[in-house]
Amino acid sequence: PGGAGGRPASALLLAGPQAPRPQRRVAALALRQFPCIFCDIVAGAAPASFVHRDELVSAFLDIRPVTPGHLLVIPNEHVVFTHDLPDATADRLFAIARGLARSLRFADAVRADGTNLFVADGEAAQQEVFHAHLHVIPRFAGDGFVIDAAAWREPQPTRQQLDELAARIRNLRPPGAADR
Repeated sequence: PGGAGGRPASALLLAGPQAPRPQRRVAALALRQFPCIFCDIVAGAAPASFVHRDELVSAFLDIRPVTPGHLLVIPNEHVVFTHDLPDATADRLFAIARGLARSLRFADAVRADGTNLFVADGEAAQQEVFHAHLHVIPRFAGDGFVIDAAAWREPQPTRQQLDELAARIRNLRPPGAADR
């Protein structure tokens, strides 16, 4: 939760170009970052306004919402990055997020014009709570939330560049991952 202005001191200490191999440093920090607020929420030791709870995942309102109805869907088990989630948990996390996004758009409680599903994994991605989580953000015309990238203003890559990068990424995937 939270925006750039609400970054925890630990994230600020790790930020910047001087931080070598940020994923390793963040992973090391995450292992020491206890108590974890999301673990406390799951355990009932910290308050949350839940919209869903089951054996694998929980979903609740973000305390620093981008828009009204901004939700967080988290695994109940402490896992730092979404790519490390067990498949059953990852599948359940996304299924619940999809259902909640549908509810935010079509139920009378919020009636969003659209939704964003957003994951920030790692320091460079602005992850602030090092417990995997998926934001479900209701969107409204003129809500002021902007997703932007300097690269979008640059010339787009050629098809050859894209195909070469796609091949490199394909070659990195573990066996059996092609069908997941």
